[in-house]
Amino acid sequence: MKINNIVFAWLLLTALLLTAGSASAEVAETDSFKQFIHNMVKQQHFNESELRQLFKAVQIQQPILDAMSKPAEGKPWFQYREIFMTEARIAGGVQFWKDNEAALKAVESQYGVPAEIIIAIIGVETKYGAYTGKYRVIDALATLGFAYPPRSEFFLKELEQFLILAREEHIDPLQPMGSYAGAMGLPQFMPSSFRGYAKDFDMDGKRDIWTNSADAIASVANYFVRNQWRPGGPVVFPVTARGDTYRQALSKGGKPDVGVGELRRLGVDVPTQLAAGETVKLLAYQQQVGEDLWVGLHNFYVITRYNHSPLYAMAVYQLSQAIAARKLS
Repeated sequence: MKINNIVFAWLLLTALLLTAGSASAEVAETDSFKQFIHNMVKQQHFNESELRQLFKAVQIQQPILDAMSKPAEGKPWFQYREIFMTEARIAGGVQFWKDNEAALKAVESQYGVPAEIIIAIIGVETKYGAYTGKYRVIDALATLGFAYPPRSEFFLKELEQFLILAREEHIDPLQPMGSYAGAMGLPQFMPSSFRGYAKDFDMDGKRDIWTNSADAIASVANYFVRNQWRPGGPVVFPVTARGDTYRQALSKGGKPDVGVGELRRLGVDVPTQLAAGETVKLLAYQQQVGEDLWVGLHNFYVITRYNHSPLYAMAVYQLSQAIAARKLS
Protein backbone atom coordinates (compact mmCIF):
# COMPACT_ATOMS: atom_id res chain seq x y z
CA MET A 1 0.00 0.00 0.00
CA LYS A 2 1.40 3.40 -0.99
CA ILE A 3 1.52 5.88 1.90
CA ASN A 4 0.74 9.52 1.16
CA ASN A 5 4.02 11.45 1.19
CA ILE A 6 2.73 14.16 3.53
CA VAL A 7 1.40 11.65 6.02
CA PHE A 8 4.66 9.68 5.86
CA ALA A 9 6.68 12.84 6.48
CA TRP A 10 4.44 13.70 9.43
CA LEU A 11 4.88 10.25 10.96
CA LEU A 12 8.62 10.35 10.43
CA LEU A 13 8.99 13.81 11.93
CA THR A 14 6.86 12.91 14.94
CA ALA A 15 8.95 9.77 15.48
CA LEU A 16 12.11 11.87 15.44
CA LEU A 17 10.69 14.47 17.80
CA LEU A 18 9.14 12.09 20.31
CA THR A 19 11.12 9.19 21.63
CA ALA A 20 9.29 5.92 22.25
CA GLY A 21 7.06 6.12 25.30
CA SER A 22 7.64 9.85 25.77
CA ALA A 23 4.76 12.33 25.92
CA SER A 24 6.91 15.34 25.11
CA ALA A 25 10.22 16.41 23.64
CA GLU A 26 12.25 19.53 23.02
CA VAL A 27 11.82 21.42 19.76
CA ALA A 28 14.23 19.89 17.26
CA GLU A 29 16.66 21.90 15.13
CA THR A 30 14.77 21.17 11.90
CA ASP A 31 14.81 23.27 8.74
CA SER A 32 11.34 24.46 9.64
CA PHE A 33 12.47 25.66 13.06
CA LYS A 34 15.54 27.40 11.63
CA GLN A 35 13.39 29.17 9.04
CA PHE A 36 10.92 30.25 11.70
CA ILE A 37 13.66 31.75 13.85
CA HIS A 38 15.16 33.47 10.80
CA ASN A 39 11.81 35.02 9.87
CA MET A 40 11.11 36.21 13.41
CA VAL A 41 14.50 37.92 13.55
CA LYS A 42 14.42 39.47 10.07
CA GLN A 43 10.73 40.34 9.77
CA GLN A 44 9.62 40.91 13.37
CA HIS A 45 12.94 42.12 14.85
CA PHE A 46 13.24 39.55 17.63
CA ASN A 47 16.61 38.77 19.17
CA GLU A 48 17.84 35.40 17.88
CA SER A 49 19.67 34.29 21.00
CA GLU A 50 16.71 35.21 23.21
CA LEU A 51 14.33 33.28 20.94
CA ARG A 52 16.54 30.22 20.94
CA GLN A 53 16.78 30.38 24.71
CA LEU A 54 12.99 30.64 24.95
CA PHE A 55 12.43 27.60 22.75
CA LYS A 56 14.68 25.48 24.95
CA ALA A 57 11.82 25.60 27.46
CA VAL A 58 9.15 24.72 24.86
CA GLN A 59 7.84 21.15 24.60
CA ILE A 60 6.46 19.22 21.61
CA GLN A 61 3.57 17.27 23.17
CA GLN A 62 2.07 14.03 21.90
CA PRO A 63 -1.31 14.57 23.66
CA ILE A 64 -1.77 17.70 21.56
CA LEU A 65 -1.20 15.74 18.37
CA ASP A 66 -3.62 13.07 19.60
CA ALA A 67 -6.32 15.67 20.34
CA MET A 68 -6.05 17.10 16.81
CA SER A 69 -7.08 13.72 15.40
CA LYS A 70 -10.49 13.63 17.11
CA PRO A 71 -12.26 17.01 17.03
CA ALA A 72 -15.83 17.22 18.37
CA GLU A 73 -17.00 18.56 15.01
CA GLY A 74 -16.52 15.05 13.62
CA LYS A 75 -19.59 13.85 15.53
CA PRO A 76 -23.11 13.78 14.03
CA TRP A 77 -25.38 16.62 15.17
CA PHE A 78 -27.45 14.60 17.64
CA GLN A 79 -24.25 13.67 19.51
CA TYR A 80 -22.56 17.04 19.12
CA ARG A 81 -25.64 18.88 20.44
CA GLU A 82 -25.63 16.80 23.63
CA ILE A 83 -22.21 18.16 24.55
CA PHE A 84 -23.51 21.72 24.84
CA MET A 85 -27.27 21.62 25.39
CA THR A 86 -27.05 20.50 28.99
CA GLU A 87 -28.74 21.70 32.15
CA ALA A 88 -25.38 22.71 33.61
CA ARG A 89 -24.49 24.85 30.60
CA ILE A 90 -27.91 26.51 30.45
CA ALA A 91 -27.98 27.24 34.18
CA GLY A 92 -24.36 28.36 34.02
CA GLY A 93 -25.24 30.80 31.26
CA VAL A 94 -28.01 32.34 33.32
CA GLN A 95 -25.64 32.71 36.26
CA PHE A 96 -22.94 34.23 34.04
CA TRP A 97 -25.56 36.73 32.83
CA LYS A 98 -26.48 37.66 36.41
CA ASP A 99 -22.85 37.97 37.43
CA ASN A 100 -21.98 40.20 34.47
CA GLU A 101 -25.25 41.98 33.80
CA ALA A 102 -23.81 45.50 33.76
CA ALA A 103 -21.02 44.64 31.30
CA LEU A 104 -23.35 42.63 29.08
CA LYS A 105 -25.90 45.45 28.96
CA ALA A 106 -23.23 48.04 28.13
CA VAL A 107 -21.63 45.86 25.46
CA GLU A 108 -24.96 44.97 23.86
CA SER A 109 -25.85 48.66 23.71
CA GLN A 110 -22.49 49.63 22.22
CA TYR A 111 -21.97 46.76 19.76
CA GLY A 112 -25.49 45.55 18.96
CA VAL A 113 -24.70 41.89 19.65
CA PRO A 114 -27.31 40.20 21.90
CA ALA A 115 -26.10 39.27 25.38
CA GLU A 116 -27.33 35.70 24.98
CA ILE A 117 -25.20 35.17 21.86
CA ILE A 118 -22.07 36.44 23.62
CA ILE A 119 -22.83 34.26 26.65
CA ALA A 120 -23.44 31.19 24.48
CA ILE A 121 -20.09 31.66 22.72
CA ILE A 122 -18.29 31.72 26.08
CA GLY A 123 -20.44 28.82 27.28
CA VAL A 124 -19.66 26.62 24.29
CA GLU A 125 -15.98 27.58 24.27
CA THR A 126 -15.05 27.26 27.95
CA LYS A 127 -18.22 26.66 30.01
CA TYR A 128 -17.99 30.26 31.24
CA GLY A 129 -14.31 30.05 32.04
CA ALA A 130 -14.33 26.67 33.79
CA TYR A 131 -12.26 25.00 31.05
CA THR A 132 -9.92 27.46 29.38
CA GLY A 133 -7.28 24.87 28.53
CA LYS A 134 -4.53 22.87 30.20
CA TYR A 135 -1.65 23.42 27.77
CA ARG A 136 0.82 26.24 27.57
CA VAL A 137 -0.13 28.20 24.46
CA ILE A 138 3.43 28.23 23.19
CA ASP A 139 3.68 24.42 23.53
CA ALA A 140 0.42 23.91 21.62
CA LEU A 141 1.37 26.23 18.78
CA ALA A 142 4.93 24.90 18.53
CA THR A 143 3.73 21.29 18.55
CA LEU A 144 1.24 21.90 15.76
CA GLY A 145 3.54 24.22 13.87
CA PHE A 146 6.62 22.00 13.89
CA ALA A 147 5.16 18.49 14.25
CA TYR A 148 1.80 18.54 12.46
CA PRO A 149 2.48 19.13 8.74
CA PRO A 150 -1.20 19.04 7.63
CA ARG A 151 -1.69 22.46 9.28
CA SER A 152 1.82 23.61 10.05
CA GLU A 153 1.55 26.80 7.96
CA PHE A 154 -1.49 27.99 9.92
CA PHE A 155 -0.05 27.22 13.34
CA LEU A 156 3.37 28.70 12.60
CA LYS A 157 1.61 31.94 11.69
CA GLU A 158 -0.29 31.76 14.97
CA LEU A 159 2.96 31.07 16.83
CA GLU A 160 4.41 34.19 15.24
CA GLN A 161 1.32 36.18 16.27
CA PHE A 162 1.55 34.81 19.81
CA LEU A 163 5.15 35.91 20.26
CA ILE A 164 4.29 39.38 18.95
CA LEU A 165 1.27 39.46 21.26
CA ALA A 166 3.40 38.55 24.28
CA ARG A 167 5.83 41.33 23.40
CA GLU A 168 3.04 43.89 22.91
CA GLU A 169 1.15 42.94 26.06
CA HIS A 170 4.29 42.47 28.19
CA ILE A 171 3.41 38.84 28.92
CA ASP A 172 5.89 36.05 29.62
CA PRO A 173 5.29 33.76 26.59
CA LEU A 174 5.77 30.68 28.77
CA GLN A 175 2.88 31.61 31.08
CA PRO A 176 -0.44 31.82 29.13
CA MET A 177 -2.48 28.63 29.11
CA GLY A 178 -4.96 27.54 26.46
CA SER A 179 -6.46 24.71 24.47
CA TYR A 180 -4.62 21.99 22.56
CA ALA A 181 -4.94 24.25 19.50
CA GLY A 182 -3.52 27.31 21.23
CA ALA A 183 -6.85 29.09 21.80
CA MET A 184 -6.86 31.40 24.80
CA GLY A 185 -9.05 32.71 27.59
CA LEU A 186 -12.81 32.71 28.17
CA PRO A 187 -13.60 33.23 24.47
CA GLN A 188 -10.77 31.00 23.20
CA PHE A 189 -9.20 33.51 20.84
CA MET A 190 -6.33 32.41 18.68
CA PRO A 191 -3.38 34.82 18.89
CA SER A 192 -4.22 36.53 15.60
CA SER A 193 -7.81 37.05 16.81
CA PHE A 194 -6.54 38.46 20.09
CA ARG A 195 -4.37 40.99 18.29
CA GLY A 196 -7.19 41.90 15.92
CA TYR A 197 -10.27 41.90 18.15
CA ALA A 198 -9.50 41.78 21.90
CA LYS A 199 -10.74 44.82 23.83
CA ASP A 200 -9.79 46.52 27.07
CA PHE A 201 -13.39 47.27 27.98
CA ASP A 202 -12.80 48.42 31.56
CA MET A 203 -9.90 50.64 30.47
CA ASP A 204 -7.40 49.23 32.97
CA GLY A 205 -4.61 49.14 30.40
CA LYS A 206 -4.78 45.39 29.75
CA ARG A 207 -6.71 43.23 27.29
CA ASP A 208 -7.32 40.39 29.73
CA ILE A 209 -9.50 37.68 28.20
CA TRP A 210 -8.33 35.10 30.76
CA THR A 211 -9.73 36.52 34.00
CA ASN A 212 -11.58 39.74 33.10
CA SER A 213 -15.14 38.92 32.07
CA ALA A 214 -15.87 42.44 30.80
CA ASP A 215 -12.88 42.34 28.45
CA ALA A 216 -13.86 38.87 27.24
CA ILE A 217 -17.48 39.91 26.64
CA ALA A 218 -16.50 43.02 24.68
CA SER A 219 -13.89 41.06 22.72
CA VAL A 220 -16.49 38.54 21.52
CA ALA A 221 -18.86 41.35 20.55
CA ASN A 222 -16.09 43.18 18.69
CA TYR A 223 -15.23 39.99 16.82
CA PHE A 224 -18.84 39.73 15.64
CA VAL A 225 -19.09 43.38 14.66
CA ARG A 226 -15.85 43.21 12.71
CA ASN A 227 -17.34 40.27 10.83
CA GLN A 228 -20.40 42.35 9.91
CA TRP A 229 -22.96 41.25 12.51
CA ARG A 230 -26.33 42.88 11.72
CA PRO A 231 -27.94 44.21 14.92
CA GLY A 232 -31.50 43.01 15.29
CA GLY A 233 -31.20 40.61 12.36
CA PRO A 234 -32.45 37.01 12.56
CA VAL A 235 -30.05 34.08 12.74
CA VAL A 236 -31.87 30.94 11.58
CA PHE A 237 -35.36 29.57 10.99
CA PRO A 238 -36.47 25.93 11.21
CA VAL A 239 -38.06 24.69 7.99
CA THR A 240 -39.65 21.56 6.56
CA ALA A 241 -39.55 20.13 3.07
CA ARG A 242 -41.77 18.05 0.82
CA GLY A 243 -39.96 15.21 -0.94
CA ASP A 244 -36.19 15.17 -1.26
CA THR A 245 -35.51 17.58 -4.11
CA TYR A 246 -34.39 20.10 -1.47
CA ARG A 247 -31.13 18.13 -1.22
CA GLN A 248 -30.03 19.83 -4.43
CA ALA A 249 -29.60 23.01 -2.38
CA LEU A 250 -27.41 21.48 0.35
CA SER A 251 -23.75 22.47 0.30
CA LYS A 252 -20.83 22.83 2.68
CA GLY A 253 -20.12 25.84 4.85
CA GLY A 254 -22.40 28.45 6.34
CA LYS A 255 -22.44 31.27 3.81
CA PRO A 256 -25.88 32.05 2.30
CA ASP A 257 -25.84 30.75 -1.25
CA VAL A 258 -29.40 29.99 -2.38
CA GLY A 259 -32.43 32.18 -2.92
CA VAL A 260 -35.58 31.75 -0.86
CA GLY A 261 -37.59 31.52 -4.06
CA GLU A 262 -35.41 28.66 -5.29
CA LEU A 263 -35.86 26.79 -2.02
CA ARG A 264 -39.62 27.14 -2.27
CA ARG A 265 -39.44 25.75 -5.80
CA LEU A 266 -37.53 22.77 -4.39
CA GLY A 267 -40.29 22.06 -1.88
CA VAL A 268 -38.91 23.81 1.20
CA ASP A 269 -41.51 25.58 3.32
CA VAL A 270 -39.63 28.79 4.11
CA PRO A 271 -41.21 31.28 6.56
CA THR A 272 -43.33 33.89 4.79
CA GLN A 273 -41.40 36.80 6.36
CA LEU A 274 -38.42 35.93 4.15
CA ALA A 275 -38.65 37.55 0.73
CA ALA A 276 -38.24 35.39 -2.36
CA GLY A 277 -35.13 37.32 -3.39
CA GLU A 278 -33.32 36.89 -0.07
CA THR A 279 -30.27 34.64 -0.03
CA VAL A 280 -30.03 32.04 2.73
CA LYS A 281 -28.20 28.83 3.60
CA LEU A 282 -30.05 25.53 3.70
CA LEU A 283 -28.76 23.46 6.62
CA ALA A 284 -29.40 19.79 7.44
CA TYR A 285 -28.67 18.40 10.90
CA GLN A 286 -28.51 14.65 11.38
CA GLN A 287 -30.73 13.17 14.08
CA GLN A 288 -30.82 9.55 15.18
CA VAL A 289 -33.71 9.18 12.77
CA GLY A 290 -33.91 11.60 9.86
CA GLU A 291 -32.66 15.16 9.96
CA ASP A 292 -33.70 18.66 10.96
CA LEU A 293 -33.72 21.38 8.31
CA TRP A 294 -32.99 25.05 8.93
CA VAL A 295 -32.27 28.10 6.84
CA GLY A 296 -29.40 30.25 8.05
CA LEU A 297 -29.20 33.96 7.38
CA HIS A 298 -26.30 36.41 7.36
CA ASN A 299 -25.94 36.44 11.16
CA PHE A 300 -25.68 32.65 11.20
CA TYR A 301 -22.79 32.98 8.77
CA VAL A 302 -21.18 35.52 11.11
CA ILE A 303 -21.26 32.95 13.92
CA THR A 304 -19.42 30.53 11.62
CA ARG A 305 -16.64 33.11 11.33
CA TYR A 306 -15.89 32.32 14.98
CA ASN A 307 -15.73 28.60 14.19
CA HIS A 308 -16.37 27.48 10.62
CA SER A 309 -18.48 24.47 11.60
CA PRO A 310 -22.27 24.83 11.06
CA LEU A 311 -22.61 22.38 13.96
CA TYR A 312 -20.82 24.86 16.20
CA ALA A 313 -22.92 27.80 15.02
CA MET A 314 -26.18 25.93 15.62
CA ALA A 315 -25.02 24.85 19.09
CA VAL A 316 -24.29 28.49 19.94
CA TYR A 317 -27.66 29.62 18.65
CA GLN A 318 -29.69 26.95 20.42
CA LEU A 319 -27.80 27.44 23.67
CA SER A 320 -28.34 31.20 23.44
CA GLN A 321 -32.08 30.71 23.04
CA ALA A 322 -32.26 28.27 25.95
CA ILE A 323 -30.34 30.67 28.21
CA ALA A 324 -32.53 33.64 27.24
CA ALA A 325 -35.71 31.63 27.81
CA ARG A 326 -34.52 30.39 31.21
CA LYS A 327 -33.57 33.89 32.31
CA LEU A 328 -37.08 35.12 31.53
CA SER A 329 -38.81 32.22 33.25
